[in-house]
Amino acid sequence: MGKIDIIGLGAGDIDQLPLGIYKKLQSSSGHLHVRTSEHPVLNQLQEEGIQFQSFDEIYEKYNQFDSVYQHIVKSLVESAKSHDIVYAVPGHPMLAERTVQLLLEKESQGIVEVTISGGHSYLDDMFASLRIDPIEGFQFIDATSFDREQLQYTGHIVFSQVYDAMIASEVKLTLLDDLPPDHPVTIVTAAGSKGEQTWTVALEELDRSVQLDNLTSVYVPPVSPASLNHKFFRLREVIRTLRGPDGCPWDKKQTHESLRKYLIEEAYEFIDAVNELDEEGMVEELGDVLLQVMLHSQIGEDEGFFTIDDVIVSITEKMIRRHPHVFSDVTAETTEEVLTNWDAIKQQEKQNKPSSLLDDVPASFPALLQAEDIQKKAAKVGFDWPEAEPVWNKVEEEWEEFNEARLNNDNSEMEKEFGDLLFAMVNLARHYKINSETALQGTNEKFRKRFRFMEEKAGEAGEDMGKLSLETMEQWWNEAKYN
Repeated sequence: MGKIDIIGLGAGDIDQLPLGIYKKLQSSSGHLHVRTSEHPVLNQLQEEGIQFQSFDEIYEKYNQFDSVYQHIVKSLVESAKSHDIVYAVPGHPMLAERTVQLLLEKESQGIVEVTISGGHSYLDDMFASLRIDPIEGFQFIDATSFDREQLQYTGHIVFSQVYDAMIASEVKLTLLDDLPPDHPVTIVTAAGSKGEQTWTVALEELDRSVQLDNLTSVYVPPVSPASLNHKFFRLREVIRTLRGPDGCPWDKKQTHESLRKYLIEEAYEFIDAVNELDEEGMVEELGDVLLQVMLHSQIGEDEGFFTIDDVIVSITEKMIRRHPHVFSDVTAETTEEVLTNWDAIKQQEKQNKPSSLLDDVPASFPALLQAEDIQKKAAKVGFDWPEAEPVWNKVEEEWEEFNEARLNNDNSEMEKEFGDLLFAMVNLARHYKINSETALQGTNEKFRKRFRFMEEKAGEAGEDMGKLSLETMEQWWNEAKYN
């Protein structure tokens, strides 16, 4: 098994190198590999005649840094087969050095033996240069590979490996999703060395104001939580404050029961915004729906039963569990296959819970929606007419029974029979693939539009709607049909 001795070149010039590391570099001449020659120590070693092989040219061959690192590691492992080698990296080997992590993976697979030797970390010098204490909250981010979701703006953030304007641009564009263009950032090059330089610039100038190189890092100072109102943690803080000792009297006295109607109202207001294709309205109404979720979750936390974290865990795990065709090895090519899998998984989840097939239909659903869902559940086990004709007969039967109750002046029976009639009408609509709720909503909206037309006509005529004759209103109603 080949052996690779990894050593760190430190943060800056050769004066920072421990004597043992310096001697090891001298003795490895000819078998010394470096990730990049862009380092002050290597310039000085080269002047002393120490030979090394760099991987600088590899960076030009790939569009992704991980591909570069994989190539470097493959080359190192191959070289180590014929003789032991030394691999030198900037800074400390265990600090923001992806190739080292990949080599350690190779070692765990029994492919190569790896040893690691010191190398001064530049973070101590970075903290001193920036005058910051990491105990206040600190993130060290690889600028070549990070996600926006990782960033915690209320603490100190240092981006390492900001090699060039392209990487700086990526960092800038990501930060601009959360921070204003004039937010100050500090660029630090060769921290702790004689050539150390620092500049503080506006975020929007990050990729075009200064020369960047292999020893460049970018510092983002902490951001006030009040400037991060688009972040989830801020919403949680606001709701907790509203429900807290010094919060709002109305919010503090709310319960799950008292808030029930608001969740229903906000959901319907969102549906209205969807129907009107009102995108700004959708944003506002979804916010109101989320507010209800957060209030219920905070009440659960205040009472010691559950928190918003429990809510998020529940739905996240459910989505993963019910989408094995995405998160596992199950195949589902069509919507029908997805729904079949979904129902099967739901049944498996509930296999230890004795329940009716209809228990999945919420009793608090609007009546038309509830009727349609109940019928769909029953139809899945064959309790349904296969075609529409018998349903027509059922509608006529229910109408006759309602009319009989009407003729008998039996209001209680009329209500029951009218319910039966509506239920049969929903079934009829379902056989023709018509959504009863949508159909009735369309009629409601049509009535609203025509009635508003009548109100406008009355206004133009200087008439009071309540004093108009039925004949006049009927005339305007017919006019409304063509407007």
